[in-house]
Amino acid sequence: MDDPRRETGMPMLDRQERRPTPVPPSLAGQPPRSVPEVAPTPLQRHYVNLSVVALVAGAVAITALELGTPLQSPLVKGCVLVAAPILLLTTGDAALRIWRSAWAWMPINARRGLFRLAWFGTAVVFLVLIVAAAAIVLAA
Repeated sequence: MDDPRRETGMPMLDRQERRPTPVPPSLAGQPPRSVPEVAPTPLQRHYVNLSVVALVAGAVAITALELGTPLQSPLVKGCVLVAAPILLLTTGDAALRIWRSAWAWMPINARRGLFRLAWFGTAVVFLVLIVAAAAIVLAA
């Protein structure tokens, strides 16, 4: 069995067709609570590990700035050079997932889809802010 999720050392599992779970009476007639994800985003498997690197680099830079290190410091610029591209990649990956979710919800529940589109807009604004902040630090 060829499974792209399989990693070395994992036991092989016999996959069975997923049986529909019975809907509790309290949810009968209600709209669905979730929409299945069709395909993983490109960085989904590495998202947490990349985020940790960006978090640590950001914490070091912010701590250095709080302790009085100037913005022109190689330490601050180095941390920004490490963290900014990772933040751009992970936020872009998250934005892609939000975008897919929004359009998956549109035929089922347009209000939920529009809510996710609002979050997509927030992610795009955050991407612009990351580029602007990195440009300010690197130009200093």
